[in-house]
Amino acid sequence: MLPEVAIVYNEPCTCAYVPWEEKAVLGVLETVDAVYKALVELGYPVSVVPLLPPIARTRDVLKALRADLVFNLFEGFDGSPETEAVVAGIISEIGLAYTGCPPPALSLALDKSKAKDILRAAGIKTPNFQVLTPDTLCIFSLTYPCIIKPCGEDASHGLTEESVVNDADHLVRQVARVSGLFGGRALVEEFVDGREFNVTVLGSDNPVVLPISEIVYTLPPGMPELLTFSAKWEPQTIYFEHTGVVCPAELNDDTREQIVDIALRAFRLLGCSGYARLDLRQNGGEPQVLEVNPNPDISPGTGAARQAQAVGMAYSQFIDRIVHLALEKSCL
Repeated sequence: MLPEVAIVYNEPCTCAYVPWEEKAVLGVLETVDAVYKALVELGYPVSVVPLLPPIARTRDVLKALRADLVFNLFEGFDGSPETEAVVAGIISEIGLAYTGCPPPALSLALDKSKAKDILRAAGIKTPNFQVLTPDTLCIFSLTYPCIIKPCGEDASHGLTEESVVNDADHLVRQVARVSGLFGGRALVEEFVDGREFNVTVLGSDNPVVLPISEIVYTLPPGMPELLTFSAKWEPQTIYFEHTGVVCPAELNDDTREQIVDIALRAFRLLGCSGYARLDLRQNGGEPQVLEVNPNPDISPGTGAARQAQAVGMAYSQFIDRIVHLALEKSCL
């Protein structure tokens, strides 16, 4: 008999984000629907459990679950991304098997500067960076161009054409913008203008790297090549229409082996398990890690699902693999 699965996710509340970024918040509902249909197709008994704040209520809901496994699609309460790791911790404390990465990996992903420090200490290249606020701009010491990102967000929140800066005035404006909208700190990185890849790592004790994807830009001259919020979420925009994906990426053997090695090392270093995605860029030398994303978007058409399909996994088979990885982990 197949185990009973409870799909746990955050009930979206778009009020925590600026109006033009609400689509990313609502994206979790598409993933829930796709995973639910896949699990039903596979024959699993399935329930869907939306969570709402406060955390005390969440704890009570999770303790009352009558399921063998939690398919964890919880991304954090809107405006409080740190609760993603908190909820995974509660599920773990209760003793339920759950999909995806453990709480420490989820928490570390929200401190991008700390994650980059860990990678760098292990010899994995990542762009030079500083964490700045409007009050600490005087210590800026990087080389332009730079890219300004929120320190603790995903889904390309806060990334626009204006995120790449080439001078001090633009730097000041963007650090103020990101700091004001996303919690006071901005991650400022030297911008790597080169080929961009993402890759999904799947597994626990013996993780494997799925086929590598390359992000291909055909933007008009002068527009910085980066995966903006609109490239992901807003059809009929220039970035959406001129940002494509090739999977598997056309790579020579050396580069492919480098990316696979980096992905596996980073996955283990940051304590990931189940599934995670790495974003990398390469400009002539060794690929550099931009971010490690535990529990990335796994809805159909996204990088992880596309890469699974490239090795012959139908979407339902991909979801089934994630379930089995969680069950195997719970038996250790």
